Amino acid sequence: MSTNTKSFKQSSQERQYRKFSHTFKLKKVREIEQGKTTVSQVCQTYEVTNTAVYNWLKKYGSMSKPERTIVESKSDTTKILALQKRIAELERLLGQKQIELEFKDKMIELAEQTYGVDIKKKSGKRR
Repeated sequence: MSTNTKSFKQSSQERQYRKFSHTFKLKKVREIEQGKTTVSQVCQTYEVTNTAVYNWLKKYGSMSKPERTIVESKSDTTKILALQKRIAELERLLGQKQIELEFKDKMIELAEQTYGVDIKKKSGKRR
């Protein structure tokens, strides 16, 4: 690291309040475009985020960075919707089965009370 860049080190609070001039940004953008430096080198040397440098490139650069596009195919969307529908159906069936189990347990309990017979197997008793 050269002595010029060593003296550039600042605290995080100092970095929050600094502003780079239009000519400085333009100069760094030209250096990046000409291959004299890279975005990461500018970020490290001047303690600036890569987002800021890419914003400079977008604003002052002659080369534009291609936009990232996220493409979701119809088949993916259809699969997701089908899976969500399947989950809802399974949750509905699970709820029905739970109600059936509770109903059967209540019927067994009433039968035991009415007829005085143990219908359920008691845990811990083996024959």
